[in-house]
Amino acid sequence: MRTTVSPKLLERLVAVDDHRCAYCRTAQATSGYPMEIDHIIPRSRGGVTLFENLCFACHRCNLFKRSVTELMDPVTGIVTPLFHPRHQPWAEHFRWDETGLFVVGRTAVGRVTVITLQLNNDTIVNARRNWIGVGWHPPADL
Repeated sequence: MRTTVSPKLLERLVAVDDHRCAYCRTAQATSGYPMEIDHIIPRSRGGVTLFENLCFACHRCNLFKRSVTELMDPVTGIVTPLFHPRHQPWAEHFRWDETGLFVVGRTAVGRVTVITLQLNNDTIVNARRNWIGVGWHPPADL
């Protein structure tokens, strides 16, 4: 189901996420799809349509995330919540590999998010690879 928000709320999302997926940080132009508005805590799990629970997500991340909110971390064996882009800094939980093509989880939160959202799926990695030649690079602020 597509989420509709007020122009003011949409403007706030653009200001914070800058047409980048809050999860994989890939730009809308790179992914080839318009950003979707994601309920960080899904509506099916009681999430509300307020800024604190919304972010931009690329089509792939949103597709893979569905209503998942946690997963068992393969390193610790502990059930861990997914990354919350409004409450947690991206760089604390993720980093780019040396090629700038792959997102690497630094923490349990990062690892379960990389796995659940398939942040390095073939389609998005190929899109990043294709854009490197025309100026795409991982966001410098991360």
